[in-house]
Amino acid sequence: MQMVGQQNNTKPQAVVGRKDRTMNEACWVGFKQVGMKDKGGRKVPNCVKEEMEIFYEVDGKGHGYTFEYLRLPEDINEAEYQGRKVKLGKPMQGDIKKFKVYVKNPAGNVVKVNFGHGGTSVKGKAMRIRKSNPDARKNFRARHNCDTPGPRHKARYWSCRKW
Repeated sequence: MQMVGQQNNTKPQAVVGRKDRTMNEACWVGFKQVGMKDKGGRKVPNCVKEEMEIFYEVDGKGHGYTFEYLRLPEDINEAEYQGRKVKLGKPMQGDIKKFKVYVKNPAGNVVKVNFGHGGTSVKGKAMRIRKSNPDARKNFRARHNCDTPGPRHKARYWSCRKW
């Protein structure tokens, strides 16, 4: 029983011990989770390739096929640009500007989008991205209208995404 004027100073006791270290992440496209496994002292999903096996019999002979997961066109993040394989939608170090990224335009063609201040286009010293400075970040985003960045095949979209 609690007396008037007294406070209940009981705090919940912290549980001392080891945390249950598990990961509940999804598997990659084309893989499915089959249980969990230990990896580095943690429980992680056991991801295996999705396969489908078809067996049938014709004239007493058995036939079988094993199909691995076939990716849908929208799952594919690689394409061919000027005769070489490139990753789509992944900004990387640029050659003409500071950054470049390969994307598909509305017509379905793969295009290279160059953006940023740097590379061979710069005269003198290249500018730094100062996104850790709140005022610089706010001014950049206002100047480039980053609330509506536009389509993915334009440089403004990728510049705003970096900021």
